[in-house]
Amino acid sequence: MNKKKILIFDDDTTILEVVTIIFEENGYDVEISETSHDIMERVENFRPDLILMDNWIPNIGGVEATKKLKNHPDFKAIPVIYVTANNDIAKLAKEAGADDFVAKPFNLDDIEEKVAKYLQ
Repeated sequence: MNKKKILIFDDDTTILEVVTIIFEENGYDVEISETSHDIMERVENFRPDLILMDNWIPNIGGVEATKKLKNHPDFKAIPVIYVTANNDIAKLAKEAGADDFVAKPFNLDDIEEKVAKYLQ
């Protein structure tokens, strides 16, 4: 059985480490990136089943990075879950075209449930 793949864009290395451990223990294949400048190449090479996108990812930022993906015919169907500490997360996620969102600081159960919802 092929493992489902999750690509995580976040500039917080602690979050990347924790979330990577959690999702790998749950049987997912995880790849991470602390920047978004090469987002199209990363997605092209890894072919994730789901993307977790931080709003404050360096270079182009989460909104622009998500818009680029959602405007690409090969990648627009990949679910993107927006993850940020911003108060206006719902507005940002909608503006970006994300499929869902989780507010930071997040409960690990919440983010696991959201991911599972899109990867069943």
